[in-house]
Amino acid sequence: MHRRRFKLVRMNEVVINGRFIGRRPTGVDRYAIEVIRALDDLLQQDDPDLRRFTFEILAPAGTLPPEGLKNIRFRCAGIGSGYAWEQLELPRALHGRWLLNLCNTAPMIVQRQTVVVHDAATARLTDAFSPMFRRVYGLMMPTIGRRACSPITISDFSRTELSQCWGIDTHGSPLASGSGEHILRVEPDPDALDRYRLRPHAYVLAVGSAAPHKNFARLAAAAGVLEGTGIDLAVVGASIPRVFGTADLALSPAVRQIGYVDDRALRALYDNALAFAFPSIYEGFGLPPLEAMHCGCPVIASSAASLPEVCGPAALYFDPLDAHSIEVALLRIATRPAERAALIEAGHQRTTRFRWSDCARAIVASIGRPDQRGSNRASPRRADGAVSREHVR
Repeated sequence: MHRRRFKLVRMNEVVINGRFIGRRPTGVDRYAIEVIRALDDLLQQDDPDLRRFTFEILAPAGTLPPEGLKNIRFRCAGIGSGYAWEQLELPRALHGRWLLNLCNTAPMIVQRQTVVVHDAATARLTDAFSPMFRRVYGLMMPTIGRRACSPITISDFSRTELSQCWGIDTHGSPLASGSGEHILRVEPDPDALDRYRLRPHAYVLAVGSAAPHKNFARLAAAAGVLEGTGIDLAVVGASIPRVFGTADLALSPAVRQIGYVDDRALRALYDNALAFAFPSIYEGFGLPPLEAMHCGCPVIASSAASLPEVCGPAALYFDPLDAHSIEVALLRIATRPAERAALIEAGHQRTTRFRWSDCARAIVASIGRPDQRGSNRASPRRADGAVSREHVR
């Protein structure tokens, strides 16, 4: 009699894809490390939603473990790094355990896994990413959407985008939205303002990479309206040419390009800003506006993509494709203290809707879900790659 072999599946033992650990954090990386910290805290509290799970981070050789984890193991496995490690070495180290991927990418050959797909930016914004990066995502994302048991995402906007661009249907799973509360763990750097030659409440802060869809060129052009007011535009962030190509930021005398800063300096900049500006044309979620709200910094934001969904009534919105609309918002926030005070209060209220612990629980709820690959197939539509006003909501 022929005996059928069954592969042991250890769904209560979860491996976290740690390929992202050790690199300078982007927004997606920040999301991942905060989810891991939230999981660790919930395990420490013996939270009933996590009681049946154990977690281990697997990372490429030579990676240092995240600091402060008490309940999540860390181990390096395999050889190599990057996509090759993720696609070849990570699957070999699973041994039947469930895989949790928090930063978009995942092994294409693994079925029993949860993948957090943040947005479809590489499909929509073809001019903002290098050709190689787009090719990798164009192959990987539809394959992951077909194979993974549990693809999930972070906003209703991204639900629609993933379905239209890559045929990934996440409507059967909860949203795993991020938060901004992590910024409050950080002590502000008392020397940051002096180091960057900024005065308290005399600058509007903007944070992000120099990728074209972050729209800093239009914001910088609009900042000319601040000349003569004594208010600067301070732009924090760094460009990654290998991924984004090159992006030139046209400067006016009111613009200060600060570059990359650490978390302590960023906290100080939020605390002392007149306002925070977020001009992005495309975001799957957007953590910086929530970080600003937690610090009592009023927010002016693009009306595009997921940002109205995230910020709700707690932001002053502008059309990111219209420089005049941006100018009007900058002048309003610079000259109307009562409106700034109202936005600060609304921001504090808005932040109560987003918690990393809730995000972690939503992700855990997807672990071990039955194979729903049939429902994960939507009819993919060709993304035109252009940023049109239909994506500005």
